[in-house]
Amino acid sequence: METGKIDLKNLTLAQMREWVKAQGWPAFRAQQIFAWLYRTGISEFSQMTDISKEVRARLTEIATISRLTPAMEERSEDGSVKYGFRLADGAVIESVLIPEGDRLTLCVSSQVGCAMGCNFCLTGTMGFVRNLSAGEIVGQVQAVTDIVRAQGRNRINNLVFMGMGEPLANFDNLIDGLNILMEQTGLDFSSRRITVSTCGIVPKLKALGEAVTVNLAISLHAADDETRSRLMPINQTYPVDELLAACRAYPLPSRRKVMIEYIMIKDLNDSVRHARLLIKKLHKLRCKVNLLPYNENKTFPYQSPDRERVELFQQTLRDSGITALIRESRGGDISAACGQLAAEADEEE
Repeated sequence: METGKIDLKNLTLAQMREWVKAQGWPAFRAQQIFAWLYRTGISEFSQMTDISKEVRARLTEIATISRLTPAMEERSEDGSVKYGFRLADGAVIESVLIPEGDRLTLCVSSQVGCAMGCNFCLTGTMGFVRNLSAGEIVGQVQAVTDIVRAQGRNRINNLVFMGMGEPLANFDNLIDGLNILMEQTGLDFSSRRITVSTCGIVPKLKALGEAVTVNLAISLHAADDETRSRLMPINQTYPVDELLAACRAYPLPSRRKVMIEYIMIKDLNDSVRHARLLIKKLHKLRCKVNLLPYNENKTFPYQSPDRERVELFQQTLRDSGITALIRESRGGDISAACGQLAAEADEEE
């Protein structure tokens, strides 16, 4: 982005109204400009044909329209596609498009790298580089939406903030990005189609529920503090009981459930005893559990459990009345599966 110019993709509609007002322009300009930003193929102010030439010239002087285009694209045998985006400062982030029948889910990144240091996730090995701006968050969705449309396919149905980074650690930009995504003249996603996944920053859970209405997913992965702290350092600050109490207090709309993400690791958290403890901990929480057999890699020593063990764990949960689904790994052959995103910039300057 050019120095001194504002990237209009970083502004929510409410912020656009304030910015337009500061320019001395009539209020209707805000809606007009905002709507143009999210039309397919718009990259120049000169394309905004129902705005006067004088205003367009001024916009060119003081503002920019950021746009992400994939620098890398990898296709999995299962149909998943990983897109690598090089940002203006040279940093690289990844987004993954996952087809499920006629439905398309996009896994969106919120940070370059991650500071959470979970002891099973490759993204954490990158360390934390920086937060993404609201425009960079939305830009991933817009870029892949344009690709999907150009291919004549259905629109993206679901957005999951399960890519690189901890969304709640980039709270303000996340909320702005969500508001842009859900704005009717933005990208017009329903709140029912957006899920934010967190490792459990408890104070931000309450703030998230107060700021927007979206689906909530919790990366739990263990029901006892000893195991979870071993896997996830955040548990030392916000232990299991405190995290699940915050989930019970989360303002869920009726008929929605908190999604509990549980990566199953052989001989660590995959026994019937672990399942029974999980049942106890989830008492009176409106939830469903996604069981994810671990995606093995060379960095961490963990292994995936046998299928029979996973199914026994699932059945134990179901027998107690908890909805439990086994989620099959997608995109593993292109390092696009859960816990595998770890973009590396190439050597070129």
